[in-house]
Amino acid sequence: MPKISVWKRARYRVEWLAVKALAVGIPLLPHRLVIACANGLGGLAYYADKRGRGTALENLRVAFGDRYGDPERRRVAKQAYQSFARTVLDQFWTPRVTGDSYLKYCDVHMDDESQIEAARKTGAIWVTPHYGNFEWTVLVMGLRGYGFTIVAQEFKNPLLTDLFTANREAPGHTVIPQRGAMLRLLKNLKAGGHAAFLTDLTIRPTKAAVVIRCFGRKTCVTALHAGLARRTKLPVIPGICMPRPDGSYLLRGFKALEFSDATSDADIVQACWDVFEPFILEHPEHWLWMYKHWRYLPADDPGVEYPAYATPSKAFEKVTASQDGN
Repeated sequence: MPKISVWKRARYRVEWLAVKALAVGIPLLPHRLVIACANGLGGLAYYADKRGRGTALENLRVAFGDRYGDPERRRVAKQAYQSFARTVLDQFWTPRVTGDSYLKYCDVHMDDESQIEAARKTGAIWVTPHYGNFEWTVLVMGLRGYGFTIVAQEFKNPLLTDLFTANREAPGHTVIPQRGAMLRLLKNLKAGGHAAFLTDLTIRPTKAAVVIRCFGRKTCVTALHAGLARRTKLPVIPGICMPRPDGSYLLRGFKALEFSDATSDADIVQACWDVFEPFILEHPEHWLWMYKHWRYLPADDPGVEYPAYATPSKAFEKVTASQDGN
């Protein structure tokens, strides 16, 4: 482990104290006030984060073309910051949500309740994007008795990693690091457990990645959940937690996806994304537009425009070619 400088240790401690203050203070507030704070903080972040704001506006321009003019793009981008702020603050508010009290704040609708109940006994692979309150997707399912094993990216500040891990594990989940995750998840699933994934962030093509089309553009995302689905033959259950104007949520569980032995990892991941994209198109303000979703510029994708930040990558082309059978 690399040695941490005195200055960095001090900075990490200050960051921890600030986040810890939120963790202690936010649960003391009424939920309506938490939403108001999130809107205010998200709005400030939109104006303060010049780089992220530029990425969000560029993503919206490319993804929606003439559907939105500049004022609409700015509105959606600002609301995306506010939606993300609401997710973060609500995560700290979760100590107020215990037992069945989540029903006061979140309606739950499952497209096929029998599949969800069957998964309680067999285990399943649960997937969601960074859309709406993805943290409460995990929270509510934990309170319903589904203990997930969750792969989470660690913070550079290990103190923050410990803080967020404790919060996420409170409803009965287990958070594990990315390193060595495949074997731990496989063992857990074969024992009848559950695994949960956020599936829509770009990863390096040198990792366990596939190329899919997202809003008509090629992007490189994790294939971990696809590999587990093929090995275990367990269903993949997509779900999203959609914010409502009144401050409540709708947790929507979709029909389970099941795949044959011949289905490729890329096709499995694409099928998962295809469940979510229509909802993002309908309410784009709840997706993480400030993230660089299209980092890699394909060498050959005629007639398709990519964001200005996208750059060519030989590794990306290698993954694309292998999927195309070239």
